[in-house]
Amino acid sequence: MSERTSRNRTLTCTPEERRELSKTILRIENAVNPQDICCQLIGGDFFEVAPHLPSQFIDLVILDPPYNLTKNFNGICFRELDADKYRSWFRRVIELLVPMMKPNATAYVCSDWKTSTLIFPILEEQFFVRNRITWEREKGRGAKRNWKNNTEDIWFCTNSKDYYFNVDVVKLKRKVFAPYRVKGEPKDWRHEYDGNYRLTYPSNLWTDLTIPFWSMPENTPHPTQKPEKLLAKLILASSKKADFVFDPFLGSGTSAVVAQKLGRSWCGIDINSEYLCWARKRISTVRHDSTIQGYSDGVFWERNSSPQLRKTPVVEVREDPSRLTLLE
Repeated sequence: MSERTSRNRTLTCTPEERRELSKTILRIENAVNPQDICCQLIGGDFFEVAPHLPSQFIDLVILDPPYNLTKNFNGICFRELDADKYRSWFRRVIELLVPMMKPNATAYVCSDWKTSTLIFPILEEQFFVRNRITWEREKGRGAKRNWKNNTEDIWFCTNSKDYYFNVDVVKLKRKVFAPYRVKGEPKDWRHEYDGNYRLTYPSNLWTDLTIPFWSMPENTPHPTQKPEKLLAKLILASSKKADFVFDPFLGSGTSAVVAQKLGRSWCGIDINSEYLCWARKRISTVRHDSTIQGYSDGVFWERNSSPQLRKTPVVEVREDPSRLTLLE
C-alpha cells in the first residue's frame, strides 16, 4: 500500500486503536432507558437492537439508510432489492422508529432520486411530509448514455403539526455583487471588511455543500459519507440544545459528531464495528476542535467561500468530557 501524501487527512484507525475504541461500543441485549444510551455508539443490526430501545425519547431522527443500490460497506454488502422487497424493508425501519419518537419529533430521511419514489408513499402514511430538500453532491460519475447523477434528496417529515423549526439559525451568507440601495442606504445587505454580504433564507435546493475529500479532516474512507455542514443545517433547524438526536444507520458517525459539536444529546447504531471506531475517534477530537467546515459566526457560507478572520464557536467542557455544550 502506497504512503499517503502529507496533505491527506483522511481519518482511519490503526489495529491498536480499533482494539481500544471497540471497548467503548455498547452491545445491547436488554431494555435500556434514554440515559443508558445518551452520547453512546451502539454496535449491531438496527432490527435486533430496536426492540430494546425506549419509547418516545427521540426529538430528531437522522435516517440515512442504504439506498436501493448494491453497495459494499467495508465488507458488509447491501444488495439492490426489487421494489416491493425494498419497500417492505424500509417500512420495517419506519415502524420500529415511530414508537421511539416524541409526538412533536422530526425526521430527515435521505435517499437518491430512484429510492425516493419507493419510500415517499411510506413516509406520507406515517408522517406529515413537509418538504423535499435536494442537495448537490458536487461530484458524480459521468455517464455516456444518461445525465450525470450528482444530487440526493432529504425528506423533511414531522410526527405531528406541532414541531420545532428555527429558520433563523440556518441562514446562508452570500456575497452581493450588485448592491441595491434605498435613499443611499443598503437594502437587505451590509458592507464588511472583505465585501458586501446578505443573509438569505435557505430554500429546499442546496448547492453550497462540499463532499468530504482527502484533504479535509472530517473525511473517512466511508463510501457514502455526508458532509458535516449538511448535518449541521438539519440539526440546528430542527432541534434545540440538549435535544436527543438519533441515527439508526450511523456509518462513520457524522450525525453524532455534529450533534456533539452543537451541544445535543445523541445516539447512533451501526452494524460495522470499524465504522463505529472511526466515529468514536472523530467524536474524541471535538473537545479540541468544534469547527464545522462552511459554518462560522453563526451562519452558513457559500461553497468555496472563505470566512477569514471569523470567530469560531467556543466549546465548554462540563464535568463529563463526553458531553460538550457550545457557548452562545
